[in-house]
Amino acid sequence: MGPSVPSRIGVVCLLIVASVLAPRSAAAVTFDGDITYTSDYIFKGISETAGRSAGQIDLHLTTNGGTFVGVFASTLGRVWHVPYHGERGWDYALEEYLGHRFDLSPAWSATVTAVNYSYLGGNAPLSNDYQELSAAVSYLDSWTVTVAAVPNAVRYDREYRLGRYPAYTLDASAQLPIVSRLFITAGAGYYASDGTGYAYGNAGLAFEFKRLRLEAGYYVAQQRAQTLFPYGRAGNRFAGSVSWHF
Repeated sequence: MGPSVPSRIGVVCLLIVASVLAPRSAAAVTFDGDITYTSDYIFKGISETAGRSAGQIDLHLTTNGGTFVGVFASTLGRVWHVPYHGERGWDYALEEYLGHRFDLSPAWSATVTAVNYSYLGGNAPLSNDYQELSAAVSYLDSWTVTVAAVPNAVRYDREYRLGRYPAYTLDASAQLPIVSRLFITAGAGYYASDGTGYAYGNAGLAFEFKRLRLEAGYYVAQQRAQTLFPYGRAGNRFAGSVSWHF
């Protein structure tokens, strides 16, 4: 099934705002990105690949004034098991995002981001596309607290789709240097929707060498998250990734 109407509207809005905010001088724009291979694509405590590996790419433009626009894509695989119907799901996840970073001081910054999430390909009978607006505050780009709102999140009860409801996320993350290019990484958050929710978190290590980044961590999520997202897996697991920045 193709992108939903709300998804198409979100993409159009992002493109319109990007064209309005785009600087007139090409010299004021920088382009970069990341190519990543991960052993398990874990998003808000949920494995989007049911424990399988994924290839990912992130491309974005950033202006000197702090405005950025980009796209992130990841492979998924069909991981939603439906009784008597086998595995269903989507083949790819696509995120178009637009935001602005405000430098409040040499140490503090704030970022506002709008994201359109699309799930493409596969054999799922209905669309799971949705939009999200988030605001983050960061100290030295090492400690970050983020609050996010989704007006149209899909709500499940195990394999049964109940409809769309507002959802909210609050999480905190940290990346602290140990020695040289070695870092401790950690995060914790809570997802809430339609009177229920779950906590999730992670802890691990990251190593950076020039444009290469290696990361490994242990991820946890309360088991009741599984009822909200039947197409993934919750629980405790290790995951690692390797990224190349260009």
